[in-house]
Amino acid sequence: MTASNPEPPTILSLEEIDQPAASIRRYWLRIISDGLGEPVRIPIICARGNEDGPTLGVSAAVHGDELNGIRVIQRLFADLDVNQLRGTIIGVLVVNVPAFLRQTRVYTDGFDLNHVMPGREDGRASEVYAFRLVDRVIRHFDFLLDLHTASRGRVNSYYVRADMSQEATRQLAVLQNPQLIVHNPPSDGTLRGAADALDIPAVTLEVGNPSVYQRSLIRSGTAGVHNVMSFLKMTDDKIVPPVTPPIMCKRSYWIYTHTGGLLTLEVDLLQEVKTGDLIATQRDVFGTLKEQYLAPQDGVVIGKSTMPVNRSGGRILHLGLV
Repeated sequence: MTASNPEPPTILSLEEIDQPAASIRRYWLRIISDGLGEPVRIPIICARGNEDGPTLGVSAAVHGDELNGIRVIQRLFADLDVNQLRGTIIGVLVVNVPAFLRQTRVYTDGFDLNHVMPGREDGRASEVYAFRLVDRVIRHFDFLLDLHTASRGRVNSYYVRADMSQEATRQLAVLQNPQLIVHNPPSDGTLRGAADALDIPAVTLEVGNPSVYQRSLIRSGTAGVHNVMSFLKMTDDKIVPPVTPPIMCKRSYWIYTHTGGLLTLEVDLLQEVKTGDLIATQRDVFGTLKEQYLAPQDGVVIGKSTMPVNRSGGRILHLGLV
């Protein structure tokens, strides 16, 4: 037997939200129209506390196959006691609805939505979508936690990308209790960068792998959001410290293959490697060894490929410089 719940109202902007204190409401935010002229709507959850306070935004699925972040937001709102909440929390469950419906990473025009922010009002399809998202949703936040995962064919550690030279974003990053933090000033085209341009402190949290639910990482992601709420005095909960301090990386980059073939990774996530260590081997379809890849620098493995079939210029691993 299914529960009967009223259909959430459709809005055009967060400015239209008008709900009583100490309440949680669900909304559909219309952002574009599809080829039939029918609305494409983003699912939004809003929790308003009993007292005034900051507005914290938590977004997920900028890429359509990133599911762990959706579950983090669901669990966050299931745990909330709005009677003890100060301020407002906005959960953007699925940022990239067209890609989510197709279970692909990129927008329908083939562009990565996280490379075209803040978009253009009169641009191509992905740019218009990005512009309306930033204008109708993101600019109303005081802080933003943007939840991602690895892309298909890769796996990630639980890590944060943040501008560690800024105190506000440094705090947001550390409060996630990640395994690893990469100092990464906002680059053009990202949602985090669009928020930063609006003076909204924002971090990117990589919550595991694509197209799956990973319970332990979902729990960690939810706990990180609760830590932020406590730090911002939105709740009276105590901040949960990390079991172990995160590995701090001053920067990171991907290592790519020189030739095509079948790739075997010789390292694990979070493994420390030294210059010259063997990190991967590549063979042709007959099993003949074609290439051995060595670590170009000392570092730590942030993420890596899980796809054996790898063409020239394919990704091997994401190396962090500690």
